Amino acid sequence: MKIDSHHHFWNYDPIEYSWMNENMGVLKRDFGPLDLKKEIDVVGIDGVVSVQASQTIAETETLLRHAAEEAFIKGVVGWFPLADENVAEIMAPYADNPLLKGVRHVVQDEPDDRFILGESFNRGVASLKEFDLVYDILIYERQLAASIEFVDMHPDLVFVLDHVAKPRIRDNLMEPWATLMKQMAERPNVTCKLSGMATEGEWGNWTESQMVSYMGVALEAFGPDRLMFGSDWPVALLAVDYSSWVGLVRRFISTLSIDEQAAIEGGVARRVYGL
Repeated sequence: MKIDSHHHFWNYDPIEYSWMNENMGVLKRDFGPLDLKKEIDVVGIDGVVSVQASQTIAETETLLRHAAEEAFIKGVVGWFPLADENVAEIMAPYADNPLLKGVRHVVQDEPDDRFILGESFNRGVASLKEFDLVYDILIYERQLAASIEFVDMHPDLVFVLDHVAKPRIRDNLMEPWATLMKQMAERPNVTCKLSGMATEGEWGNWTESQMVSYMGVALEAFGPDRLMFGSDWPVALLAVDYSSWVGLVRRFISTLSIDEQAAIEGGVARRVYGL
């Protein structure tokens, strides 16, 4: 089974999705399950994991509803107020839903690059173990060092590093990202998504060789048994269409064994998220 481990749905609202700036017009419309089904059918992807794009429980409820209605949606990574002292009580009613697989906070937008080490936030993250939920780490490269410390605070929790930690592809800079990625990969409870990379390049002017050079670092660090494919659709439309990204990743992994390719294209996501 081939899995897209990272995509989004939304009913566009300029206030709720205020992160969509004036250069993101292509995203300012509704994107729903039927839109995605058309894309995955073309490239032979069987299932998807829906990931939060708005920091509201209402969106999490919508994603879970979509997953209940559409068999190809295999799981949801939602949002809950992890820094709230009552977050365990807030999550409890949702944790019984077998389609809820993980939780994410948009750490990349926090002004403090060490936000992820905050006491209240980590108390909430620690409670995810009780509910057998994964935590998705959404950061920029500048937050990667602190995120390694963060992971070390929770050795028994399962983590997924989104978008290869958003390196500075636009500037063709590898360091300190490459060194920190290898350090993060030393933590066996962390897996990494090959997703969200084209948008970190220069929109409309990135190259496949650019992407492959960064993918190579991630593959060397994590290995095929801890990498998973993700599209980051529809955000990725700022820089690449769905089938083109699928094709690029498949060309990148084409020299690996059949089993290794299968792991990246679905096996790892199925194992980590319990799909």
